[in-house]
Amino acid sequence: MSSFILRAEAIDKSYPGVHALDHVDFDLYEGEVHALLGENGAGKSTFMKILSGSLPKDSGRIFLRGQEVEIESPTHARELGIGMVYQELSVISGLSVAENIFLGRLPKRKPFGTVDWSEATSQAKRILDDLGVDIDPGERVGNLSMGEQQLTEIAKTLSMKAQILLLDEPSSALSDEERERLFSIMRGLQEKGVAIIYVSHRLVEVPQVGQRVTVLRDGAKIGTLPVDQADEATLIRMMVGRELGEQYPKERTERGRELLRVQGLTVKGVLNDLSLSLHEGEIVGIFGVLGAGRTDFARALFGIDPIDGGQVFLDGRKVEISSPSEAIELGLGYLTEDRKDGLVPRLPIPANITLASLRKLCRLGFLKHDEERMSAEKYVEELNIHTPRLSQRIEFLSGGNQQKVALAKWLCSQAKVVIFDEPTRGIDVGAKVEVFRLMNDLAKEGVGIIMISSELPEVLAMADRILVMAGGSFVAEYEGGQASQEDLMRDAVVVR
Repeated sequence: MSSFILRAEAIDKSYPGVHALDHVDFDLYEGEVHALLGENGAGKSTFMKILSGSLPKDSGRIFLRGQEVEIESPTHARELGIGMVYQELSVISGLSVAENIFLGRLPKRKPFGTVDWSEATSQAKRILDDLGVDIDPGERVGNLSMGEQQLTEIAKTLSMKAQILLLDEPSSALSDEERERLFSIMRGLQEKGVAIIYVSHRLVEVPQVGQRVTVLRDGAKIGTLPVDQADEATLIRMMVGRELGEQYPKERTERGRELLRVQGLTVKGVLNDLSLSLHEGEIVGIFGVLGAGRTDFARALFGIDPIDGGQVFLDGRKVEISSPSEAIELGLGYLTEDRKDGLVPRLPIPANITLASLRKLCRLGFLKHDEERMSAEKYVEELNIHTPRLSQRIEFLSGGNQQKVALAKWLCSQAKVVIFDEPTRGIDVGAKVEVFRLMNDLAKEGVGIIMISSELPEVLAMADRILVMAGGSFVAEYEGGQASQEDLMRDAVVVR
């Protein structure tokens, strides 16, 4: 193993009511991928933000190539050769790939100082070629897939000559094919001596990409292991401080009357004649690869996107859903794929939990604040939402706790039908089990659930029925327990 490129000693960081990092030690070798794991709120993002210069540490020391440094800002971090790619991408969709890569640093023509577009394009192409990425530098970023946007962000970071790459959940929104592409690029960067700190909730990725793994829990370092000693059970025990038990705690419930029936739902060029039924206490899983149309179906059903044909029946009655507010009035809930779409980050927890229930909490146009607070207290306790105070703004909660607040919003609305779109994306194994238990509880209360997921084990374990989607159509249906991962993947990718 080569020498340390980075060493952090006793890094400490506190917020009011939260000890985010408790004297954490960490080191990184040249050309190494070092995985950093922990439950939501364990301190991973805080640690990465300190290394990237976007957050000051309270105490501790950081060494780069043996020299102690004070990382004063993101610009200073980049000057030191540290580049950060956040989970929430910072690309600008209306600009080209080249413009995003050189944002704020576009090459200029002398002596007039105008932008040298041909030079920007050729430099961007050179960087993309070095990564082995076939993306047109002139393409608008908004037209790219999520994986290509992720690679554009990495290219932008590497264009600043980063020798240490900080990747925060880089694979959470990628398809299996895009993940493999990302891992291949990471291996190529390693060969060039680039060191990578890799944060992920997908434990299966650790042996695929890393050489060592460090686990944080409640802001403290639990330990560092070589990946060949870090099996999944060991990592889970280190992360949660206990044996997790069953990861997919599915409880069978009696299927009741039909709650929802969709017949021939069509959106031209996107969704083709989709039909399904959903009963009380039933979880219907929808599986498909990226671009299959799963989220498009959820958006159309919830009234976000207009439909061109088809009928929707709730409790046997035909309904027209032309907006989310109508969907909510009819008893539908929709936990979106991107939790930011369902939350207002700058508002506190109570205001977010009651977002879909304001009509019930208002009298003569005035909000009953006491009832809002009591509702919020109830769900914070029931869902084990970790927060130093009830009035905490959503933007300061960890990803898993934000997800729980988004779930609480639909529990508070007392929706009869809830669409869960990638409900466990970007949350840790412990929080996933809590989400699955919540789904069981809702099913036992007679709620009908549509669970959209690209995680095969989750769909197979939790769904009573599974619909496979490809090319905007439902192409196969299975009863729970009658399909394998191979069956679902074959149906999802076979060209018809």
